[in-house]
Amino acid sequence: MITVFGSINMDLIATTARLPKPGETVAGTSFSTAAGGKGANQALAARRAGATVQMAGAVGKDSFADGALELLKGAGTDLSLTKTVSEPTGTAHILVGGDGENVIVVVASANATVDEADAVKAVDGMKPSDTLMLQLEIPAASVEKALTAAKQKGVRSVINIAPLTPDAARLGRMADIVIANETEFELLAGKSGIGSTEREEAMKALHAETGQTVIVTLGAEGVVAVHEGEIQRAKGLKIEPVDTVGAGDTFCGYLAASLDAGIAFPDALRRAAVAGSLACLKSGAQPSIPLAADVASRL
Repeated sequence: MITVFGSINMDLIATTARLPKPGETVAGTSFSTAAGGKGANQALAARRAGATVQMAGAVGKDSFADGALELLKGAGTDLSLTKTVSEPTGTAHILVGGDGENVIVVVASANATVDEADAVKAVDGMKPSDTLMLQLEIPAASVEKALTAAKQKGVRSVINIAPLTPDAARLGRMADIVIANETEFELLAGKSGIGSTEREEAMKALHAETGQTVIVTLGAEGVVAVHEGEIQRAKGLKIEPVDTVGAGDTFCGYLAASLDAGIAFPDALRRAAVAGSLACLKSGAQPSIPLAADVASRL
């Protein structure tokens, strides 16, 4: 089983021919809403990948709450640890350009109420064979408490150090598996502007220091990892992206679900990379997450 301890949002999405420069106003071409939040996205991805999933987080008492949970409910995700609070449901304000790239502003709201007591509750019912998945859209103290509790119980922990926060590097070193994009890994490694060779050397050094599996997603170039002392790589699919929102979360959810199912690490890495590619072919974070059968057909 996978327990995801993290954020739940409603995404407010505007598309435009190109992303505006600072201080510039551009005309939009469409607007839509979709369920999101890095925690909820990863939970849905893991569920669609075939895992049994429990989502621990918070929503408000407002009109966004039902929509934010709709796809999770429809997929059969256990929401018994998702609380309802007086603060508004979290939102992400997303601009998507014609090339599929995006900029995002996240307003935490209810997600900021996810506390250390919730962390203890989330991990308390887990078994050593389970997997805990975390991100950084909830308070750092809560993430740290969950990681500490998981280590005490022998539960495998996976953290995606996104979005970048002042606590990302510290918290990233506490998990069994850390997932980062290129920019996030530079923070983790304490180096900036590094090339591929230097990146891999830094990954191996971090792995040797912490013993954790280190995974860096590289967008169209796929993914590179250090696992059990070896560098491993996987490619996604050659695609023309429609919307890259949620691709990283899809990767994370599919990776966790694959490892939870006992799939060998190289195969789990490839499966997750393909799933992340397919997520770029549709708009919206959660609506774009592919089903397991769709991913299997492209492996």
